[in-house]
Amino acid sequence: MFSPTIIRSLSFTASRDWWYRLTFSHAGLRSVSSDLGDGTTMHCWVPKLYKQSKPNLLLVHGFGANAMWQYSDTIDHFIPKYNVYVPDLIFFGRSYTTQKERSESFQARCLMKLMHIHGVQKVSFVGISYGGFVGYSMACQFPEVVEKAVLCCTGVCIEEKDLKEGLFKVQDLDEAGKILMPQNADKLRELMRLSFVKPPKGVPDWRLTDFINVMCKNYVNEKRELIEEILKDRQLSKLPKIRHPTMIVWGEQDQIFPIELGYRLQRHLGSNAQLVVIKEAGHAVNLEKSREFLKHLKTFLNESHMILPQDPTLEQ
Repeated sequence: MFSPTIIRSLSFTASRDWWYRLTFSHAGLRSVSSDLGDGTTMHCWVPKLYKQSKPNLLLVHGFGANAMWQYSDTIDHFIPKYNVYVPDLIFFGRSYTTQKERSESFQARCLMKLMHIHGVQKVSFVGISYGGFVGYSMACQFPEVVEKAVLCCTGVCIEEKDLKEGLFKVQDLDEAGKILMPQNADKLRELMRLSFVKPPKGVPDWRLTDFINVMCKNYVNEKRELIEEILKDRQLSKLPKIRHPTMIVWGEQDQIFPIELGYRLQRHLGSNAQLVVIKEAGHAVNLEKSREFLKHLKTFLNESHMILPQDPTLEQ
């Protein structure tokens, strides 16, 4: 038996990350970093064997560790039917840039360059939280490429005034940044409390600190700038409407992006979007209610939909 001292000297986070890499590889994906030019490199898990007969599926993560941690329970369900792509967004995992732009539209353009590099011409996407912001922007900028959209707890209908009017648990962007990029065990516990209806209990400080040291120490300022850019001059009246078949998934008790934003997004998109509310789930609905989440994803992605004509006056 290992003593507690030896166990604590090991990095459980690094070991779990290694296990996820092994899992993704065994599932039929390979790890590739691509130079997009202009000082930007993007990492992505791509199919080891691309099949022309399969549709393409892009899984876009939100704030947190890296893409593997949010989609480890998902890939096995989709790889048999789809060519699956799981990228790390800029400043997450192995992706970075020397560019100064921090908008989700920049992230979306990087994703599109990445898809072109891998020969992807049509793709459906699942975007979790911040990943949905990026996916939504990609659908606006490149409507001819996107086939279907899944937006999970994605507050794209947020307005700058919402923060001042008390829609959120946090009162300002500085506090939001400290929670979303936790640098101590107390803040990580607060993030867990806000993300889950039933957050894990009894997790010792050293385990939380280990996670922070491995996953939360890189690009802290850059990630804070990503958050600031989301809210900057954001108004619902300026948000373009995507015309793709869209499923909106929300945890009923989401404390990061309250469910009001889900209803707001459904009203904004109209009859082309369906809203699925999952009970007894919070912001991390994909982890907390993974079976129900996957059931809705499979049903929606496997259905036949008619893509509505794109409005020629749509703001890009």
